[in-house]
Amino acid sequence: MQNDKEIFDMLKDMYPQHPSKKFVALTENTLRQQARSMNKKRIITKFSVMTSVFLVCSFIFSWLILSNEDSKVSIEINGYGTASSNAIDEKEPVVYIYHSHNTESFIPELQTEKSNQMFSHTKNVTLVGKELSKALKKLQIKAIHDETDIAGILKRKGLPFSDSYKVSRENLQQALAEHNSIRMIFDIHRDSLKRQDSTIEIKGENYARIQFTVSKTSVNYEVNKKFATQLHKQLEELYPGLSRGVEEKGVTPENTYNQELHDNSILLNIGSIENTLEETYRTTDIFAQVVKNYLEGRN
Repeated sequence: MQNDKEIFDMLKDMYPQHPSKKFVALTENTLRQQARSMNKKRIITKFSVMTSVFLVCSFIFSWLILSNEDSKVSIEINGYGTASSNAIDEKEPVVYIYHSHNTESFIPELQTEKSNQMFSHTKNVTLVGKELSKALKKLQIKAIHDETDIAGILKRKGLPFSDSYKVSRENLQQALAEHNSIRMIFDIHRDSLKRQDSTIEIKGENYARIQFTVSKTSVNYEVNKKFATQLHKQLEELYPGLSRGVEEKGVTPENTYNQELHDNSILLNIGSIENTLEETYRTTDIFAQVVKNYLEGRN
């Protein structure tokens, strides 16, 4: 099909024909109609391309959101034992941190004192795990911090609170299958004690006390207890009183706390409902140093 310019060039090169006014008007009208038609096609084509790009981007964006809705796992790359991080190092985390009761929160951080409202979707124990992950990073220890919203999954699937460990277990199993390098696992919670029992002052500052819990019904009970006891003793040597010791549970109700999946797996209670996040952060900084000492064989 000839465009406007080609048609005008053709007319320009023709000998004068002295057309009638009717022929000139008819030709002009025909050319205008063709020009409008071509312009309309360009607009439609441009609109179609823009629409296609928008739909593709929307699909990709939606997929990214949905794929991360239930599971958000961050890997802190620290290069423990190596001079620098690289692609291979990123696949070799040493510590796995997660939260079976991820919405457990703290009274000072909330505007309520009702025990049944000591939970939050934003200011909760997940932030404590995140702080421990950062502290490990500063010490060149690689860690995976699983921030999965376990409570959200339970609600969405209509599961009871007691199924929290079954849900958190799924990501843990996957991590262990993908990373043979994992050497220790911490499921971080907060306790429900009074402040005087969960807090200690060290050099003028308050720290949230930490308790180690092992399951007596786990096949790894003995080795996990040994691991917890070693960490407890190190804390006692560095900061006497910061550790509340090793607690044995899991019989009534029976619960392994997923500790049968790894021989260095323990549940940590860092602080209680009356502690502040800042107090728990101070504790995680110290505990990260204890983890480093353990990895370096200083038990």
